[in-house]
Amino acid sequence: MNKLYLIGILLLFTWSCTTNYPNVPQQYHSLLDSALIKAGDNAPEMEKALAESAKEQKEGMAFLISYMPERDLSTLTADFLLENVDYTYKAREKYRWCAKLPDSVFFNEVLPYANVSEDRDVWRKDFYERFAKYADNSDNMVEAIMSVARNIKDEVDVEYNTKRSRVDISPLQAMKEHMATCTGLSILLTDAYRAVGIPSRLAGTAMWTNYKGNHTWSEVWIDGEWQFIEYYPDTLNQSWFVADAGKADPNNMLHWIYAASYKPTGMPYYAAVDAPYIMQVVDTNKLPEQMRPRFEEMKNEATPEPYIWGHNVTQRYIDIYQESIKNSKLNDDELMANIVVFADEDTSVSESRLSCRVDVFEGDKNINFGYSPRKTDDMNQFLQLKLKKESNYRFVVSNPEKQIKQEFTLATESASTQDIQLILTN
Repeated sequence: MNKLYLIGILLLFTWSCTTNYPNVPQQYHSLLDSALIKAGDNAPEMEKALAESAKEQKEGMAFLISYMPERDLSTLTADFLLENVDYTYKAREKYRWCAKLPDSVFFNEVLPYANVSEDRDVWRKDFYERFAKYADNSDNMVEAIMSVARNIKDEVDVEYNTKRSRVDISPLQAMKEHMATCTGLSILLTDAYRAVGIPSRLAGTAMWTNYKGNHTWSEVWIDGEWQFIEYYPDTLNQSWFVADAGKADPNNMLHWIYAASYKPTGMPYYAAVDAPYIMQVVDTNKLPEQMRPRFEEMKNEATPEPYIWGHNVTQRYIDIYQESIKNSKLNDDELMANIVVFADEDTSVSESRLSCRVDVFEGDKNINFGYSPRKTDDMNQFLQLKLKKESNYRFVVSNPEKQIKQEFTLATESASTQDIQLILTN
């Protein structure tokens, strides 16, 4: 009797799950249960979106609802989600590059209706129709990426302007105002790519290591690798900010480079100084004095609850910059300096390496800086800087957390490369 009762309970449980979420993979069921609770009074809209989505679109809708921020669960309508999902699948059916995507990339970098904290505009259908002509006339995804980038400015009639109403301006508001700064422009570009089935996401930093500001741009997924591009494009993985990105500090979250993710990663997207969560990890005592009051103000305004997720992609941008230096032509009077900082004289082991900021001075003028490799980096990795041959330089090595600040003076040689080992003294 007890066995029959237990079997009955199990059958009822199985039937209940199947009935609640038909054609939805089991992995989403508990996530959907939780999402519907968070949706509160708006739960019927989420249930309607799931129920009315086409059979082949069920998993995509389940993904969106399962990982949706609570503020969206309680406000978005079924019609909004159904149109977004329907036109995303239209792109997947139409464009062969989208059809070939792994589901994980399609769900997380094509399907989402928003990027960060912008207003949730109904942009998908308009952008699908607006940018289809650029994708349709392209033989492959790279051609489509460049075609969209070269034409988006004229298509949406939006230019860079700091007078825009907000940093994280939404696509339709940017088009209404005809202006946006880097975050808004990158949202426009990323949404345009997603509309034609190209995986795209925002990337950026909260603050460059030279404290000249922050920046946001777009990334696109090509043949299994992420590459970057901007609203005002050069070409893939080339832009004015590469040198700044390449000098990111791997040991300081404020200076990391982040890529956004719809699906939670466990790490908030700290990619702008006015993002609400970066203030929780910023030690304002380490900021330049003129910046401290505003940062303290933002810290008081900050909300500890994250809902924009990200990945730390700092090392990839350091590698891109270092590769660009290697491939750039040296002038006759230049050499490539391979710089490493060591904590002691045992320079043969990686454990002796110490990540520090290295500022290079010619006389009293600071001509360049960067961050030396960490003990966990490959022994063939260096901080590479172009310097003049047969010249005198002063190197200032600093690491505030370890209370390190030491100076070194040396002369460069006449060869085209030179290894420079800066060994700290106690």
